[in-house]
Amino acid sequence: MIEKKFYTIKEASRITGVKPYVLRYWESEFKLLRPARRESGQRRYTKEDIELIERIKHLLYVEKYSIKGAREKLLEERRKKKEQLELEFYKNVPALKLLKEIKKELKGILKILE
Repeated sequence: MIEKKFYTIKEASRITGVKPYVLRYWESEFKLLRPARRESGQRRYTKEDIELIERIKHLLYVEKYSIKGAREKLLEERRKKKEQLELEFYKNVPALKLLKEIKKELKGILKILE
């Protein structure tokens, strides 16, 4: 797949193997799938949108989830990812505090040296 910033619905369909009418239907069923649009209304899918389409396709066709089940699974995955990111952030809070203290001390040393 050639890396582009945006893909048309035709390109997204070719890359994922999902027909354009199915992509349009999935947009109505999955809130997470909302490609940007040009002023003309043409859809502009990002790499992340393509990855989401692949995930939806896998859930529906391989794991045999219903639309509702796939929607719930995606939301659950997003919640878990958000929680993991928050954990990573809070693990780094002590390091951030230490860096701020070091920065403050260095600024003090610079003032003394001036």
